[in-house]
Amino acid sequence: MASIYLDYNASTPVDPAVSAAMRPFLADAFGNPSSGHWASVPAKAALEKARGQVAGLIGCAADEVVFTSGGSEANNLALKGAFFALRHQGEHIITTAVEHPAILGPCRFLERLGAVVTYLPVDRTGRIDPDAVQRAITPRTILISVMHANNEVGTVQPIADIGRIARDRGVLFHTDAAQSAGKIPTNVEELGVDLLTIVGHKLYAPKGVGALYVRSGVELEPLIHGAGHESGRRAGTESALLAVGLGAACALVQDLAPMARVQALRDQLRSELHRHFGGRVILNGHPDWRLPNTLNVSFVGRMGAEILAGLPGVAASTGSACHAGRIELSPVLGAMSVPPEIGMGAVRFSLGRYTTADEIAVVDGQLSRVLANAA
Repeated sequence: MASIYLDYNASTPVDPAVSAAMRPFLADAFGNPSSGHWASVPAKAALEKARGQVAGLIGCAADEVVFTSGGSEANNLALKGAFFALRHQGEHIITTAVEHPAILGPCRFLERLGAVVTYLPVDRTGRIDPDAVQRAITPRTILISVMHANNEVGTVQPIADIGRIARDRGVLFHTDAAQSAGKIPTNVEELGVDLLTIVGHKLYAPKGVGALYVRSGVELEPLIHGAGHESGRRAGTESALLAVGLGAACALVQDLAPMARVQALRDQLRSELHRHFGGRVILNGHPDWRLPNTLNVSFVGRMGAEILAGLPGVAASTGSACHAGRIELSPVLGAMSVPPEIGMGAVRFSLGRYTTADEIAVVDGQLSRVLANAA
């Protein structure tokens, strides 16, 4: 049985071009980028080239990019860094009920330190109302954090609308773009954000590397104190190896043209499911404002885990990638008011740049057999 990977929202393979860019740094250019001698020169040059490639993907200046160990650290730096830097101005943070645990976890930690966090609800499609953000802002609000696109259902939030509100009210605005970068446009000026998170292993780079965009003039308290690496924003000797991987991946995914093919394959799978099973398969997430690669559907009357068990060789997810195997209703689907009898049958198929039409046809055929056997 062929192995078919449809869990790209959980993690992507490392692209061959990314591996090729990194390979020299496993043996050569081993110097510390912060040293001032001959061995540091190529490492420093590679680090700054990679910083420029990340900046090119999101439309910012290179010196506004801070390399991190991944998305969790970038999100923690955004939230905790803003809170500790601005707590003299206020303690109120606004976020949503469908954020990734890398946002919700830091928010709950900060609540223990005196932060007041508003968790805004979403509608049945997983979208937040910008007017709700407007109403939630108080004179003590210091930060708004709303994910660009949801990792489970793919719903894309109205970030540009929220960005205009935040700018008008003088409130810092962060978005977690872990899922959107490389799939849809993520230009920081168009989105109107002050802080933006990028994750390497979501866009064909290795695990263990990410970045936080920090708009020029925004002050954050570092999470990691030490020497003055990353312009004093994140201590620790930089890894030219991992930075090169992230930079090469960002350069690769800057071309969004391949996502049209991915979206066509996703839509093909959805239309086949609808044709075969009609109302027994229900879409979770917004029908239009949704990542081009993500299809989260509920198989009514079935358990998502049972469906996947009947698809040997197919890698997909029954919920968020960080909570695979959970048997309770996904918190995201719960926040979307999806009834448990529907939500428990949810399966997320997330496609990528390597997904083929033949693979989609195989999955459709396997699903047909699994559901026909249950009829």
